[in-house]
Amino acid sequence: MHVLDSSAFINEYHTDRDTASIPLVREELEDESAFRFDAMEGSGMHIHIPAEGTVEKVRRAAGETGDRAELSDTDIRLLAAAFELDGVLVTDDYAMQNVADKLGVTVDVIAQEGITEQRNWTFQCAGCGREFDENRDRCPICGSDLSRKNPA
Repeated sequence: MHVLDSSAFINEYHTDRDTASIPLVREELEDESAFRFDAMEGSGMHIHIPAEGTVEKVRRAAGETGDRAELSDTDIRLLAAAFELDGVLVTDDYAMQNVADKLGVTVDVIAQEGITEQRNWTFQCAGCGREFDENRDRCPICGSDLSRKNPA
């Protein structure tokens, strides 16, 4: 089963496999892409609502990779749906791909190149330069903003 993100509808993704999505994806779409969602739903696309326990598992995984702040509620719930359905997540979103890799969810990309490796982001203080494994609103040492940093 292929679990479709909004980019699948925007880029007119086609597959012979069974498809699924979540209601929140439909809310993100406009114009022709919204019509594509409706047409696919009408022709048998499964609409899945993931369990809250699975959603929380995805949130934890996103926190561990450092992608939590980059993901919307729709992104998290879509990852949870792909996890529960043992499906292939169809997305071009790099943060979603990174968390999917952490969860063991296969990803199919559409218009972009996919990620080549999973990353566990670090966060660096703009003031004192200290690095942290977890994102915070401010540096606990000097109070400056933190920015996401590539761990490589």
